[in-house]
Amino acid sequence: MITIPGHHHISMITKNAKQNNYFYRDVLGLRRVKVTVNQDDPSMYHLFYGDKTGSAGTELSFFEIPLAGRTYRGTNAITQIGLLVPTEASLIYWKGRFEEYGVQHSDITTYANKPALHFEDSEGLRMVLLVSSGEKARHWETWEKSTVPIEYQIQGMGSVEMTVRRLDKLADTLTQVFGYIEVSRMKNEAIFQSIQGQVFGEIVVKSLDGPSEKPGRGSIHHLAIRVKDEVELAYWDKQVRARGFQSSGIVDRFYFKSLYFRESNGILFEIATDGPGFTIDGDIETLGEKLDLPPFLEGRRAEIEEKLQPIEGD
Repeated sequence: MITIPGHHHISMITKNAKQNNYFYRDVLGLRRVKVTVNQDDPSMYHLFYGDKTGSAGTELSFFEIPLAGRTYRGTNAITQIGLLVPTEASLIYWKGRFEEYGVQHSDITTYANKPALHFEDSEGLRMVLLVSSGEKARHWETWEKSTVPIEYQIQGMGSVEMTVRRLDKLADTLTQVFGYIEVSRMKNEAIFQSIQGQVFGEIVVKSLDGPSEKPGRGSIHHLAIRVKDEVELAYWDKQVRARGFQSSGIVDRFYFKSLYFRESNGILFEIATDGPGFTIDGDIETLGEKLDLPPFLEGRRAEIEEKLQPIEGD
């Protein structure tokens, strides 16, 4: 039986690649594993941060859109990203670090039944650190050059929050199409896991009426969920189409292959293969240090580089 092992990556919008790079690499201590461009619009950066190699389940990705306006929060959107840390002591460390760097944050609390610390980046992207109690993204690897001590490092993605008008519609897609398990249900909230008991495939769905979110800087564009290879991806393409959703069909993103579809509330999902990964065109020791382009864009390198502003630290 083919199952979804967890999250692959999550993609957001930033207005400023330099500020984004500073926050996620220097403040959060993630490794910038890939500097590339949006393959559908190579005039904009596409930055990836994660563990040592940017393995599936650890990747935060950002499209730089310099003209992006503010986000008007609302429903029918992905509204928060959970990031895993190993212990409750980690939350104390991070609270102090956020105070040192002037990062907006909450007190230590609970979220999705786990000790938690909510925070936002400078563009208002909502995130929450969650104590994993030993769980971490399966392939997570320590990055020794992180600005954060190993014992407190972020160990991949945890609970991803979606806010929708029709909770049951999204619930049906997750459980009946992809085999997620509903592990908790309250009046206006439900929690689903791709593998029961494993938070790195967890989705928290909240019900909210009102206007849809208007995306801008600091908004979440889509969530990608994992599959092993192209054979499994083709299987899910058939399942998505059989459910009546419009699929993009399989797209070769060079670092992985994927497809896209929107569920009934308009949430955009990507389904992405684990490989070949970011080392296909880079050495582990120097990942993310220069602009990498997929082969079909390499012939346009001079044109593309001319339109991109250098990122601080390059």
